[in-house]
Amino acid sequence: MSGEILSQSEIDALLSAISTGEMDAEELKKEDSERKVRVYDFKRALRFSKDQIRNLTRIHENFSRVLTTYFSAQLRTLVQINVASTDQIPYEEFIRSIPKMTIMNVFEVPPLDGSILMEVNPNIAYAMLDRVLGGRGVSVNKVDTLTEIETKIMSNLFENAFELIQEPWSTIAEIEPVFSGFEVNPQFLQMVSPNETVVVISLNTVIGETSGMINICIPHVVLEPIIPKLSVHYWMQTAKKEPLPQEIEVLESRIKKAEVQFSAELGSTDITVQDFLNLDIGDVIELNQQINAPLLVKIGEVPKYTAQPGKSNKRMAVQILEQIEGRDEDGKW
Repeated sequence: MSGEILSQSEIDALLSAISTGEMDAEELKKEDSERKVRVYDFKRALRFSKDQIRNLTRIHENFSRVLTTYFSAQLRTLVQINVASTDQIPYEEFIRSIPKMTIMNVFEVPPLDGSILMEVNPNIAYAMLDRVLGGRGVSVNKVDTLTEIETKIMSNLFENAFELIQEPWSTIAEIEPVFSGFEVNPQFLQMVSPNETVVVISLNTVIGETSGMINICIPHVVLEPIIPKLSVHYWMQTAKKEPLPQEIEVLESRIKKAEVQFSAELGSTDITVQDFLNLDIGDVIELNQQINAPLLVKIGEVPKYTAQPGKSNKRMAVQILEQIEGRDEDGKW
C-alpha cells in the first residue's frame, strides 16, 4: 500500500475494517516495524531531495500568500489559501488523483522548458465564477457544460493569478508565464510521459463556506535546469570563502605570465573609400596628431597610458609618460 494514493471509498473501507475489528492497527504497525526490505518502485523515482522539496514548499507558501491577497481583492470576499502538501509522484498518478472533470490551466514558463499545470477543484472554480458574476459564491459543479463565456472568465481569472508566481520564483529563476491552454478532462491533457516525475504543490483553498484544492503540477523537465538553486547550500551560503595564500601566489604568477596586446597609436585620420582605393606606393597620409603630442598606448582596446616615441638599442620604442586614470563623465577615456 506504500506509495499508492487511496480513493475516498478505499479510505472509508480501511477505517471501517479497523473500527469493526476485522483489521488490527497494532498488528499493522508491528508488520511495518518488522519489515527489513524496502520495496523500491522505479516508476516512482525520487528525483528531488527533501531539502529541495522544502525549498519548493517555502517558495509556494509565498505564492499562496500572494494568491490570497489577489483573490480576496478580485472576489471581494474572504479567501484563505495555504500550502497543504508538496509531493513528487509520477504524472500518471497525479492525473488519477484529481477529479475526472476539473479546471486545468496550462502555462509555459520561458526561458525554462516544459509547462506548468494549475488544476483548480470545480468547487473552488465555480465559487469564484459565481462571485465574479455577482453571486454569493455558491458552487455548482457542472464542468462538462461550461459555456464559452464561463470558460473565458475562468481562464482570464487564473491566467492573471498565475502571473503572480514570478515574484516568489525570482529567487531561483526569472520566468515569464504564458497561458497556453485550458482543459476540463485530465485524460485529454498529456503534458509529459505517464512515468515522468512531477512535483505537486497542493494549496488548500477556502472561499466563504466552500473549500477545495488548487494543485500546481511542475514536471521534472521544468525544474531540472534550476535544481542546484533549490539546495540548502545555495540558500544558506552567505560568506565567501577566503582563498589560501598559496592559491593567491599561484594566481598572481599565472597573471604575470599572461600575454596581452600592447599597442601605441601614432594618430588617426578619416579618408573616403575613393581615396583609399586610389592609394599607391609613396603616398602620404596626414594624421590628426601633432608630432610633439604624446602617443596613446592601449592594452587590448582600453587606453591605458600616454607615451613619447623614441629608439632603444637602435629599435623603435616608446617611453611611458603617465597612466590614464578612469573615464570622463561621457564614459570616454
